[in-house]
Amino acid sequence: MSFLSPTLRLENLSTQPIMTQDHVPEDQRYNKQNIVAQWCVPINGKMYRIELEHGTTSGRRMIWVNSREVLRRDWMFKLVGEDTFHIDQSRCIIRVDPAPGFKYEYSLYIDGKSHDQYTEDVARQYRLWLSTCHSSSTSDTPPQEYRIMLKLDTLSLYVNDDLRQEESVFVHGGTDTKFILQDTEFVLQARSSGNKLDGIVHTLLANGVLVPEAKIQEIMQEPVSILQT
Repeated sequence: MSFLSPTLRLENLSTQPIMTQDHVPEDQRYNKQNIVAQWCVPINGKMYRIELEHGTTSGRRMIWVNSREVLRRDWMFKLVGEDTFHIDQSRCIIRVDPAPGFKYEYSLYIDGKSHDQYTEDVARQYRLWLSTCHSSSTSDTPPQEYRIMLKLDTLSLYVNDDLRQEESVFVHGGTDTKFILQDTEFVLQARSSGNKLDGIVHTLLANGVLVPEAKIQEIMQEPVSILQT
């Protein structure tokens, strides 16, 4: 004899643990203190911060991209393994592997390449500058930080992840591309290096002052410093 009601027979009971966070709003689920690994990745001219939450007791894994949840597994009996997600058509995989001392190692792969290899490839494809601009109209306006990226093969120009539609003007020795950000005039110069190996040299001026080029490989190790999301 079964003491279960017809709608609560054993074969009708869920086999999944009821330990989800569906009832918790997304902004409350995100907690930086629970992040165990993070990476900074430029994809198609835009910068993304990828973060992983890994519960070593429950096995829960949550993946965040720029503070937005893209994957969540509330209960995992297997504490290691890999999860796949996509960013702007790029296939990303986070692997969780065991490490000595009951610890874990976390690895990120983008389009089949490790994060380090992907970083090296991106450093050859882009140029990056960081600049802080102050408004001249009022002292109450806070300074604005800008991340300016140039994709070399297409000459696409991105400012804080937004693709700019700017026209280049031919000048002696190359081209100039002018654009204005918060009362600051920027000029992206493209000049021939005179050397076939070096090709075209790109420099950026802000109100006539040279903006030093940032090292993409170094910047990608410090995602919080360049992403305000």
